[in-house]
Amino acid sequence: MTVFKIALVAACATAYSGVAQAEDLVDLKIDLPKPRFEGTPVPVKLPHLKKPLGHPRPLIKVPAGTHNIALKAKVTSSDMEPVIGEIELINDGDKEATDGSYVELGPFVQWIQFDFGAPKSISAIAVWHYHMQARVYHDVIVQIADDAAFKKNLKTVYNNDHDDSAELNLGAGKDLAYVEVNEGELIELKGIKTQFLRMYSNGNTANEMNHYTEVEIHGK
Repeated sequence: MTVFKIALVAACATAYSGVAQAEDLVDLKIDLPKPRFEGTPVPVKLPHLKKPLGHPRPLIKVPAGTHNIALKAKVTSSDMEPVIGEIELINDGDKEATDGSYVELGPFVQWIQFDFGAPKSISAIAVWHYHMQARVYHDVIVQIADDAAFKKNLKTVYNNDHDDSAELNLGAGKDLAYVEVNEGELIELKGIKTQFLRMYSNGNTANEMNHYTEVEIHGK
């Protein structure tokens, strides 16, 4: 085979690979709970608050076969005796804003942790803290690590703690705080691999407690 033919075959293979990869990407479609705000909305004023889009959130692309791996993951927490609800509510598939659908953890900095049993490739996280009221949760931080103690290869992949009030010594977070709505917050991770994932929060603009209605972790 001539050098020209070899180069041509290699070029075609590269082009085909690119097409195949493009075809293997699909829209991440998330089933949203019903919108439900109760009470009189309280204006939220924070210096690092994300502006509302005013329209549905754009879809993102993920690899074909991506699914909610949080459903079968083991979940633990810094507060294993919640004030309201059970830890199992975090990944039970129920994201509706109703009584009995959320867990309330204690005040100040608290975390929840997922163990997938083996390293998984994660494309995105969708989180609903509490969307019965327009409120903002403080110091939302997402970290991954190679061990359950979060000592080995610890990485921060999302951080809206702009003033280090969580005291994790991470510096100023670059991500913006956001108002809780029925869309939840979508955190794109683009295929990062990990077995352990931890999410922090530090109370909210309505009270000092920490809540989770549902967390979806989309990976494969």
